[in-house]
Amino acid sequence: MKTGFGNPSFDLASIRAAALFTALMGVVNILSAVTPSLMDRLRLLQKFSPLEVTRGGHLASALAGFALLLLASNLWRKKRVAWLLTIIVLAGSILTHLLKGLDYEEASLAAGLLVLLLYLRPHFHARSDPPSIKQGLRTLVSALAFTLGYGVTGFYLLDRHYSVNFGFWAAIRQTIVMFTQFYDPGLQPVTGFGRYFADSIYSVGAITGGYALLMLVRPVLARRSASPEERARAWSIVRGWGHSPLARFTLFEDKLYFFSAGGSVAAFAVEGRTALVLGDPIGPPEDFADCLRGFQGECARNDWMPAFYQTLPEHLEDYREAGLDSVCIGNDAIVDLGSFSLAGGEGKSIRTSVNKLRRLGNSAEVVTPPHPPALLAELDRISDEWLSAQHTAEMRFSLGWFDQDYLNTCPMILIRNSLGQIDAFANIVTEFRASEASVDLMRHRAGAAAGAMDFLFASLMEWGRAQELARFNLGFSALSGVGEKPQDPAVERALHYIYEHMNRFYNFKGVHFFKEKFRPAWSPRFLIYRGAAGLPAAVAALVRANMGRDLLGGYLWHPK
Repeated sequence: MKTGFGNPSFDLASIRAAALFTALMGVVNILSAVTPSLMDRLRLLQKFSPLEVTRGGHLASALAGFALLLLASNLWRKKRVAWLLTIIVLAGSILTHLLKGLDYEEASLAAGLLVLLLYLRPHFHARSDPPSIKQGLRTLVSALAFTLGYGVTGFYLLDRHYSVNFGFWAAIRQTIVMFTQFYDPGLQPVTGFGRYFADSIYSVGAITGGYALLMLVRPVLARRSASPEERARAWSIVRGWGHSPLARFTLFEDKLYFFSAGGSVAAFAVEGRTALVLGDPIGPPEDFADCLRGFQGECARNDWMPAFYQTLPEHLEDYREAGLDSVCIGNDAIVDLGSFSLAGGEGKSIRTSVNKLRRLGNSAEVVTPPHPPALLAELDRISDEWLSAQHTAEMRFSLGWFDQDYLNTCPMILIRNSLGQIDAFANIVTEFRASEASVDLMRHRAGAAAGAMDFLFASLMEWGRAQELARFNLGFSALSGVGEKPQDPAVERALHYIYEHMNRFYNFKGVHFFKEKFRPAWSPRFLIYRGAAGLPAAVAALVRANMGRDLLGGYLWHPK
């Protein structure tokens, strides 16, 4: 067993230690900047360096400390650009500590940290966002140019606020000296505004420089959509191995794809630093662990945090072995079509609705694609009416949305009233390998008869039996059955509190009650994340992904 350099656990601990030491060095720099230099060392230094430079060293030390604090978190994330910038800042820190007061103790600490980071260089491999790096460099150049122009213009026009009358070239020299040597030769403000303007030059430089630094270490952004070749490859894998209702949704245009060498695919979206996979990776079961490791490696290279939404329970151990955490977030409601019946007391409420609507002349019809344009146009109007009544917009990522190309790949069930008008509809999603079907869009008119959705689902059960399907998946019931037991994890008990007390904002219980009428078996679904910080990040990424947004142009993420 490896116990030193080359052991992944040891290497990770070394990287984390280097990041913490960098943050500590930043604090040391800031404290050193506000601490007076020792007089005996200062007198020795003054023989070789002007006093103004020693004063400038204090300011440079403070700026370096601020930069090290910003860079420390990015070193923790193994950022390659952060490593390079930290090396540069530490080298400058060594010089400034010596110039401002022969502070060899601080200089020695900076030198020791510099050596450690050089030693750990091979382990800083996470990429930054290439366009953001370019933007950061452009911002840095622009910041320098703007600050120079700002300072020159101010000194030239505001010379009455200083004891020195600045000509044009004197104003240029004054501004350059302030930022290269960090001192103010001849700069004697005679008004409060003069002092404010001189300080504002540093403020403008610090703000624009800090923004440039953040852009340089930004995670890789996914600004491109999947190519036609990638989408076709994903279709092939999902058709062969998809076995959950989410499999079809992995093929939507809002997904990117990671392909493993063993023939698996992970469909994901990147939101912030989180690469959020829909469901489990799809492919041969024996390749699951390798695909998971490969995707985690891709996330590490791009400075992403991996997360997986609505995973099945069968792979929890694989996720745990990969160093990931899990939390139950709800259950899928799965009806056994072989035993489902409307007879008896348990089916009375549904049976009453179905019989009532049939007596009123309502009917159910399943139509297969391709669908006539006139039908899709009518369904589009119903969908818009439903969205307006619900005061909501189309969700994405884990659900489909009204798209004619998508709907033309699905059978649909239509509920017609006695006049032959469509009151409600749903598209049917058949799974690729499992003998199971589900629904995606479920929309109805505002004037649809009470019990129309009961009628719709009961008719779907009859259709499923006629198609010799084994099960019908009523879909995901968020937070149902989560954290009900005292021994459940604290996170799940917190989710149960949300389920019990936030129902007025989202009808968790109403959705669960409706599905419960069909007497389903409840199958748990999980959110997979990494570390305590990964859970809120995964939730935030899920919210943004479900809200949907147009994919921007560009080409950043390259599957390996």
